[in-house]
Amino acid sequence: MGVISEIIGWPLGWVMWLCYKILSNYGFALIFFTLITKILLFPMTLKQQKSSIKMAMVKPKLDNIQKKYANNKEKLNEEMMKLYQEEGYNPMSGCLPLLIQFPILFGLINVVYNPLTHIVRLSKEVISQGQQIAQGIEGIVVSPAMPQMSMIQGVQLKPELFSSLLTPEQIVDITNLDMTFLGIDLSAIPTFAVNILLLIPILSGLTSFLLSIQSMKQTAATTSGDAGNSMKTMMYIMPLFSVFFCFQVPAGVGLYWVISNVFSYLQTMYLNKKYNPQEMAEKIKAEQLAAAEKERQERLENRKKARQELADYQAEAEAAEKAAKNRKNKNTEIEQPKAPDEETLQKAMTAKEINRRKLAAARKRDAEKYGEEYVEVTDDDLK
Repeated sequence: MGVISEIIGWPLGWVMWLCYKILSNYGFALIFFTLITKILLFPMTLKQQKSSIKMAMVKPKLDNIQKKYANNKEKLNEEMMKLYQEEGYNPMSGCLPLLIQFPILFGLINVVYNPLTHIVRLSKEVISQGQQIAQGIEGIVVSPAMPQMSMIQGVQLKPELFSSLLTPEQIVDITNLDMTFLGIDLSAIPTFAVNILLLIPILSGLTSFLLSIQSMKQTAATTSGDAGNSMKTMMYIMPLFSVFFCFQVPAGVGLYWVISNVFSYLQTMYLNKKYNPQEMAEKIKAEQLAAAEKERQERLENRKKARQELADYQAEAEAAEKAAKNRKNKNTEIEQPKAPDEETLQKAMTAKEINRRKLAAARKRDAEKYGEEYVEVTDDDLK
């Protein structure tokens, strides 16, 4: 995981460096950094919301399939996959933003653990030599979680010992490195001791719980049964996980988690108001029904028009046939009416008539091919 966090932490470190250069405070830089990541991830979050809308539309059909094949898991999975394919829905598409959040989190842990690497931009060799110098300074305690803090403390206590290793500008940058936010040391790891650091795990759990409630409201239209119970379970597990997590990492990572929850909560509220899955699904369904009704009316109108054309042709044909029988000059040709084209005939027929015609044609082909007797199509054949 260390290599992965370093790889992801490298580009994130440049973003944090830029944020720190602008704001000169690690806490405010973290807030700005979180806002940037949320903006960059917003298109994926919007896609997730639209996926929820699609799921709300598919859900009634999915419920019917689950009820119909409740005792046949193999057939159930087959029909579910078939439904997803027909509806163009990918059940995994909504997980993408969550999957991307975790790599960002691991990358951020690397950024917070290594401020000299990402904020001051020192090389590994310089940091290693600086840590050796710092270990010889009385009162410096090396933190296993954040070993770079020993060098930061050493430079801030006795900058002259590092003059041969660092440039004057680098010494100034490290001396002025502000790792606090509203009195909270973001490089320290919270403990169960009653102090200001305890606020980070508490706020993390609280914001995670509020976010879970808001997410439950958003997905209420798309979850039920086992899925709904799982969501309710996660609503209580995630806040507890957040609290536990914030006791394992520096407060800077916990602050990112808190701010991320706050932004996610506001973002979820906005998306749920603008793109409510239930409301959008009902709106789209109503539009589809209206379009289907319009298409049905057009088909009825076209059929009515085609039937009239067919009736006019039959009347003209009968009149021509009658005129031919009554003509005095047998050599006189009677003009025959133009027969309707195939498209007009198709429009004039109902779906049942079309199916009857297709089946009759197929039977005639088989009768001619295999020398069998042709059997007329009945209504029972069309059931």
